[in-house]
Amino acid sequence: MNIDSFNRKLNKKLNREFNGKFKAELKDKIIRVTGKSDDWNEIIKACQMCVYRKDGIHVVNDIEFTGDVIPEMKKPAVEDKSLDGEKCDVLIIGGGISGTSIARELSKWNLKIFLVEKEVDVALGASGRNDGEVHPGVDLHKGYLKTKYIRKGNHKYDQISKELGVPFRRIGQYVGFTKGYLRPLVWLYAMYKKYIVGIEDTEIVGKDVIEKKEPALNKDFKFALSNPSTGVVCPYGLTIAYAENAVENGAKVFLSTYVKDINVENKIIKSVETNRGTIYPKIVINAAGVFAEEIAKMAEDRFYSIHPRRGTDIILDKKTGLRFDTVSTVKEIELKNKSHSKGGGLIKTAHDNVLVGPDAVETYKKEDYQTTPESMDTLYNKQQITMPSLSRSEAITYFTGVRAPNFEEDFVIEKGRNTKNLIHCAAIQSPGLTTAPAVALDIEKMTIELLKESGEVIEKNENYNPVRKHQIPQMSELPAEEREKYIKENPDYGIIICRCEQVSKGEILDALNAPISVPTVDGIKKRVRPGMGRCQGGFCMPTVTKIISDYLNEPMMNVRKSGADSVLVYGETKGGEINEN
Repeated sequence: MNIDSFNRKLNKKLNREFNGKFKAELKDKIIRVTGKSDDWNEIIKACQMCVYRKDGIHVVNDIEFTGDVIPEMKKPAVEDKSLDGEKCDVLIIGGGISGTSIARELSKWNLKIFLVEKEVDVALGASGRNDGEVHPGVDLHKGYLKTKYIRKGNHKYDQISKELGVPFRRIGQYVGFTKGYLRPLVWLYAMYKKYIVGIEDTEIVGKDVIEKKEPALNKDFKFALSNPSTGVVCPYGLTIAYAENAVENGAKVFLSTYVKDINVENKIIKSVETNRGTIYPKIVINAAGVFAEEIAKMAEDRFYSIHPRRGTDIILDKKTGLRFDTVSTVKEIELKNKSHSKGGGLIKTAHDNVLVGPDAVETYKKEDYQTTPESMDTLYNKQQITMPSLSRSEAITYFTGVRAPNFEEDFVIEKGRNTKNLIHCAAIQSPGLTTAPAVALDIEKMTIELLKESGEVIEKNENYNPVRKHQIPQMSELPAEEREKYIKENPDYGIIICRCEQVSKGEILDALNAPISVPTVDGIKKRVRPGMGRCQGGFCMPTVTKIISDYLNEPMMNVRKSGADSVLVYGETKGGEINEN
């Protein structure tokens, strides 16, 4: 490649579109884009125009955004020295699905593994704010890292879910088309995906098959693109399970712990400063999600940029799930307004609700969890075409997550380019949940290679057990005889706290005694589901709060919903003794 010629052509394209506002320069496999703009979408467009998907070249956004102040990362208030001076073999930054799955795979080895997460729990970022679909990969393109890992990851889910004890079902996917004349074109697409890209279960099914299997779907669907290998899993449940199994095998997870700075000398990370003190790792793995670019910069290895993308999902009542049991969406051939969303649709979740979404909205706020009326309308308007009986009255809650794409719209999974003892697991967006089991194995391999290259003698962990020991029995799913056995052994299993989800006191206490105990209302909610039903905790939250209070031997005023600022109880409203029965 003639770099001077490349730069001239690139800047000519930018000048034609933006009249000299932005400049780009390719150097050392980085296309650095500079300039100023008060329009975030304009900045995104300029950087996307500079993408060159060859030779490991990445776009780095150095355009100054003048339209607003970009919020700083939210940080835990705690400051102590509990980790000061600690040494470890591997320090993983980030407690999402990437970080926790890597920690679990590395726990196969006799290594001192630390994982730090800035939030009060794992899976509070994108890993706990997604639809839980285990994708087939039919919409991915050959040559992408996403495509390399998608089938490997998909195929591992039967084993992984069994070992970790998380609900997983293969419910299949239908992408429906209302225009019959598109069938030959879509058939060609399906055959290309099946035989060239390697998505082996791709097929076309007709109207009769759709109506027989999913009668609630649009009667105007003439045919559908089908992938039976599509599955659903509880995304935060899986992340928690990975983390707990890692801890059971010797890893250590430190919550409310964030990275302040990284000390690099002669292209080697010497230490990592956190709010809990300075840690001295041999290897650092950057799995920091939307903040991966900041970690890369601290580590003097920034060669990609993350641009946050917000996505909203709506959760419907379980009664909707009684008439729908798959993943489905409507699709038309669009030549303009290409979206980088994985499509959005209707998904029967692992817990039998139906989820609608997500959409895709660019944002400069990396923790932008707002839900807007525009997003809700977009989701309903599209998916009522997929299932005409879809009703807004069936919604019980909604949530928004923030994806972490780079401008190449592909994963960054590689050793540091400038910093030698660093590994990036970055730009992980959908289908990152699906690919995590396979990606973690490659990161494990890279880590062991780096340690051995530095002269370390690495031995297997002879006590490694891939089966999570702490699996909480779900009373509502057990046969009557087995449930009675549990209750006989422990009467707390017979005390129902959450009527919507039929969660017992025994399950809540099991969650409080887990390898990673998070004694908050949301921490318990994510582990055993009190408050996940139709009333969203309206009845059970006070009782759950009291159980946590008793467990901690602390006043109810000290129990939090989630983080330190999420106060539930400020004080007594009446004088005299409190009747807590």
